[in-house]
Amino acid sequence: QVQLVESGGALVQPGGSLRLSCTVSGVSVAFNRMQWFRQAPGKERERIATIVDDGYTHYEDAVKGRFTISRDNTKNAVFLQMNGVKVEDTGVYYCHVHNTNYWGQGTQVTVSS
Repeated sequence: QVQLVESGGALVQPGGSLRLSCTVSGVSVAFNRMQWFRQAPGKERERIATIVDDGYTHYEDAVKGRFTISRDNTKNAVFLQMNGVKVEDTGVYYCHVHNTNYWGQGTQVTVSS
């Protein structure tokens, strides 16, 4: 049984930092393309970061230069380091195994002063 559990969401001030974690069971993060998505209030879910099996990473323009996706194969976990957060980064953040129906339950990130 595949399970993804996100954590680390919080209320943070603009310009601050946050680190999200996604603990995965049932599939290996080392051999799958792992992604972070987010869904802002009233908007569709959007992909923001991807890491592939060889370590290559890709970011959407909205977060490029501020967010970093990484993984720990020994812990079978994926992370999202968020620096310089903006109000528009507010939303629910989801971990996803690419090309599957495997999603976590999401973790809420709120950026506000």
